Amino acid sequence: MGVKVAKFGGTSLANASQFIKVKEIIMQDKERCFIVPSAPGKRDKEDTKITDLLYLCYTYSDDVKLFNEYFNQLQGRYISIVNELELNVPIKEILEEIKQKIQDGASLDFIVSRGEYINGIILAEYIGYEFIDAAEIIYFNEDGLLDQNKTYTTINKLLSENDNAVIPGFYGSNYNGDIKIFSRGGSDITGAIIACGVEADLYENWTDVSGFLMADPSIVDNPQQIKQITFRELRELSYMGASVLHEETIFPVLNAGIPINIRNTNDPENAGTMIISYSDSASRNGITGVAGKKGFTIITIEKNLMNYEVGFVRRILTVLEKHDIYFYHLPTGIDTISLVLEASQIKDIHSLVKEIQAECKPDSIEIIPGIALIATVGHGMSYTPGIAARLFTALAENNINVRIIDQGSSEINIIVGVEEKDLEAAVRAIYNAYTTKI
Repeated sequence: MGVKVAKFGGTSLANASQFIKVKEIIMQDKERCFIVPSAPGKRDKEDTKITDLLYLCYTYSDDVKLFNEYFNQLQGRYISIVNELELNVPIKEILEEIKQKIQDGASLDFIVSRGEYINGIILAEYIGYEFIDAAEIIYFNEDGLLDQNKTYTTINKLLSENDNAVIPGFYGSNYNGDIKIFSRGGSDITGAIIACGVEADLYENWTDVSGFLMADPSIVDNPQQIKQITFRELRELSYMGASVLHEETIFPVLNAGIPINIRNTNDPENAGTMIISYSDSASRNGITGVAGKKGFTIITIEKNLMNYEVGFVRRILTVLEKHDIYFYHLPTGIDTISLVLEASQIKDIHSLVKEIQAECKPDSIEIIPGIALIATVGHGMSYTPGIAARLFTALAENNINVRIIDQGSSEINIIVGVEEKDLEAAVRAIYNAYTTKI
């Protein structure tokens, strides 16, 4: 029998009825041996996530009225879940102990990790699995980084002694034994770490969407679902804002060669999207997906015989480093180089340009604000004749002017820059060019 690690997000465990769905999913497949829960998420748009309530409890721990207000909301959520599921979990005692620790000055990491901790206890009781505190198997070193050797050794030992277990997401313990959390969305990372530690055959990430879509549904009506995507393609699309799971999730399982399956708790029959480490064949349409992002500025630097001037690019990058600015893309020509920068990173554009002029003495510098970048991604692109032609024809037919073009050396993506006002129209044009049957 294979081993699967299944992580369930906040919306999947937002209330008792969602817990029932989760149990049905787990029980349908005996290979789902190790379960990683998030804290309860929003039940509706007006609701508050448990983790957010815990942050508020920390913030207002010295304000008796507000603290009690937020803690009572949190308490009510958990008591409701336990009562509706008719469990014997001593939830009031657990909550009272946590409340006392908050009032005694517990750390922020300890407080906000309790959402997953409590949910893990409840879920383990409900499905009849062993509960293992993440603080006992996930460790951080003195630099605040995951202690991989200690963590994976401990996971392998402890979980090999348990056929089934629930491990809360989002946190572990630091070198001195205190609770330490991952960044927000860190339950995804916990799931990936557990999958690596037990050498799982598959890491399932259950959420409220059926995997990835070929385009943003707020821009394209009913975009097609991506059935399979490689880690590299996902990285390219995530770079432009298309994301379903925490980016750091990818790397532990990528290194271990474990595929990730994004599934929908509310539509368990949907196979979702499978994220794999390689691609056996090109996708049917030659592309996997298209994603766009606004908020860029392009600085184009022109200088004759620039390519013969040793250190020219280094001097430009040194100026960026001095201003604490990273670049998204760096397309070049014989006598030109363009810096594609996130506008929010630029604190003083005039100072930046002035320093580039002083360091590089260019013939001219052009600043182009208000640019949106669009990434068209797919392993099939480099093997399919006419892919680029179809893209640029679609943009031309829709009267969209392309301000910049950049194809990565990996040959799995084409980046185009357009004016921000044209982003939505450009994404639709590109999507339709590859999905409309001729």
